[in-house]
Amino acid sequence: MDRMSLLHDIDPIALHLPFWPHGIHWYGLMYVGAFAAAWWLGQRRLAAGRLPGIDDNAYGDLLFYGMLGVILGGRLGYVLFYDFGPFLQDPALLFRIRDGGMSFHGGLLGVMAAGFWWCRKHALHYFDVMDFVAPLVPIGLGLGRLGNYIGGELWGRLANGPFAVVFPRADLGPYTGAPMEQLRTLHEQGLLEAYARYPSQLLQALLEGAVLFVALWVFSAKPRARFAVSGLFALLYGVFRIVAEFFRQPDAQYGYLAFGWLTMGMVLSLPLVALGAYLLWRSRTAPVLAQAAKA
Repeated sequence: MDRMSLLHDIDPIALHLPFWPHGIHWYGLMYVGAFAAAWWLGQRRLAAGRLPGIDDNAYGDLLFYGMLGVILGGRLGYVLFYDFGPFLQDPALLFRIRDGGMSFHGGLLGVMAAGFWWCRKHALHYFDVMDFVAPLVPIGLGLGRLGNYIGGELWGRLANGPFAVVFPRADLGPYTGAPMEQLRTLHEQGLLEAYARYPSQLLQALLEGAVLFVALWVFSAKPRARFAVSGLFALLYGVFRIVAEFFRQPDAQYGYLAFGWLTMGMVLSLPLVALGAYLLWRSRTAPVLAQAAKA
């Protein structure tokens, strides 16, 4: 049998340490890169006067609260949206982060809650801050999806062709759970082609990361009316996520919710599309942050 697919054979541990058996994972480094990128891009926007009256210390607080929102909200959102039944039986599941499971939608809610807390402290309009933060997010989203790919998780639906990937942790029929050495041999023999999948993580990294970043950064290059940047972020992310869901394998505990194609990811993204459209509509008569005109 001809071999067309790529076998996913990447060590998820970036650095093996003798004193730490779990090592340093690429996924964790992606989080570090995400916050570093947000800090650097935020500094540029601050220097351009996009959040008047806020100094580096205040911005550092905002970034720290946002980081907590991503981690706590992402984990809580995953448990509530995707693992609620097991959570009810074992509430300690919430704290077993090492077992995996983070939700973008939960992380977004966490960031929004953190932003609300910070805005009250600094007496700023909530959406002036959200408009400032929105262009800083996509780089982190893209890095997170790259981390998913490197870790061989959240794979796509079955596919064929040179772009398809065999993920060792996915369902490989009779070869499920086989050691990597055996999988390499089977792949060379073309016996794993029936189990190859779309690398949907890379599609999401492209859409939710690179494309979304360019769109928001260019759009926000000049001062925009309040709500506009946040609205564009919500609208585009929702649309991109829905598109990616057509290639991504649905969560095993839910499968397809309806019509043989509707997934939980789509359901959770539809409100973002609606919210984004509403915010863009509302921005038509909203003011532009006065000091931003100095950028």
